[in-house]
Amino acid sequence: MNLARTVTIADLLMNVKRDSSKWMKTKGVDAFAWQDGYGAFSIGESAVEDVSRYIANQRAHHEKMTFQDEVRALCRKYGVELDERYAWE
Repeated sequence: MNLARTVTIADLLMNVKRDSSKWMKTKGVDAFAWQDGYGAFSIGESAVEDVSRYIANQRAHHEKMTFQDEVRALCRKYGVELDERYAWE
């Protein structure tokens, strides 16, 4: 997905969370809830295929590495400070 310069990550995620919550309710999942925060990494056009493949295989991937360990690794790789007191809800 390419975002226009005028679309903020905060607005995008607000809409994704709202619309997916509504969709889950139409599927009969009343107990669904998003966590309060979010994290976002951008990618270049050349990585789109790799990220699409990752998403398609995410379930198998997380059998080998937890979500938390993956976020830690991404933050280390890109020099992002992660304060775990606020990262996991």
